[in-house]
Amino acid sequence: MADAQALDEVVGFTSDLIRIDTTNRGGGDCRERPAAEYAAEQLAGAGLEPVLLERTPGRTNVVARIEGTDPAADALLVHGHLDVVPARAEDWSVHPFSGEVRDGVVWGRGAVDMKNMDAMILAVVRAWARQGLRPRRDVVIAFTADEEASAEDGSGFLAEQHAGLFEGCTEGISESGAYTYHDGAGRQIYPIAAGERGTAWLRLSAHGRAGHGSRVNRENAVTRLAAAIARIGAHEWPVRLTPTVRAALTELSALYGIEADLRDVDALVDKLGPAARLADATLRNSANPTMLEAGYKINVIPGEAVAHVDGRYLPGGEEEFRATLDQLTGPDVDWEFQHREVALQSPVDSPAFAAMRAAVEEFAPEGHVVPFCMPGGTDAKQFSRLGITGYGFSPLKLPEGFDYNALFHGVDERVPVEALHFGVRVLDRFLRSA
Repeated sequence: MADAQALDEVVGFTSDLIRIDTTNRGGGDCRERPAAEYAAEQLAGAGLEPVLLERTPGRTNVVARIEGTDPAADALLVHGHLDVVPARAEDWSVHPFSGEVRDGVVWGRGAVDMKNMDAMILAVVRAWARQGLRPRRDVVIAFTADEEASAEDGSGFLAEQHAGLFEGCTEGISESGAYTYHDGAGRQIYPIAAGERGTAWLRLSAHGRAGHGSRVNRENAVTRLAAAIARIGAHEWPVRLTPTVRAALTELSALYGIEADLRDVDALVDKLGPAARLADATLRNSANPTMLEAGYKINVIPGEAVAHVDGRYLPGGEEEFRATLDQLTGPDVDWEFQHREVALQSPVDSPAFAAMRAAVEEFAPEGHVVPFCMPGGTDAKQFSRLGITGYGFSPLKLPEGFDYNALFHGVDERVPVEALHFGVRVLDRFLRSA
């Protein structure tokens, strides 16, 4: 069980990991090894035998296994990534890699995404070692590199080259779930992720006839690309309810005493008020233009223009996504996947989900647990290739006014000390009961 030392350690581990700069700028520009060595040292201190694995020098992953008391039980994967997105110090109230603890809050890049969860895992495992406790199931711990980019040096590498380390794992937990969502009306909701939209990062290219900017040109690549981008940006994607989102809307409707009329989902979501944010981004596929590249001089019409689009598709929605992009881009614009990952769908009636719900409710009896689908993605996508069903479960009890989602990749990222304490208690409860 989580003892006083575990509560102290989770704060110290979070702060220490934040101070290790693991900024992932993309294109391989990152070095997770110092953080991986730190995590491995803490695991070794708990009597485990962590393995450090690299596809690329410096891009280090850590894997360790804790034997459970029931050898017939399926194993559980608990994973967290070590890399973080960039942060500009001049934009922050404190230095983003200070790990400063001020007024009961730990500050710095990674405080919520996701060095807090890494620290919780370490604190729980070390508490078990001190008390001679073991989980029922084997628990495989994985700290990964490269989640904030392609995952090729992290979970993708582990799933492809080291699948044996995850033998027996049928379910996994990681980031973005079981945090307090305040609805502004006194209710505390704890969403647990049971699905993720698929990732479809696209490169669009239009070709035309290069020429002088003063001449009429009916084959202008910029014009062709701009028309396609305008169509994509204006497109209204239809509602497509997945089982997870259906369950989320049903449970939220019951919580608010609203009829769950799924024939008019948009009207239903409007009635949910602020709680609608837990579902509205996952009712549909989406495609958002994000980058444009064309030309090199104002009086030269270029022969090519390029755009980039962040696309996301629901479980079961990839075929519709592809067909729609074909229609929206038209005959003059080509598109291709720059990066593609699968959508995930996890059962909300599983024993694992019930155990997560029970663990949260034990320490937050005033809370209301609901399932939800993540609009983005995590390392669970790569581990799904090994047949591992993924859930988002990184418990935090947050005060009202603390906008958890806004701090992901945001300025002044931080996490309350009490939230970390709650997380350790809930994670310990779940891992011992799952």
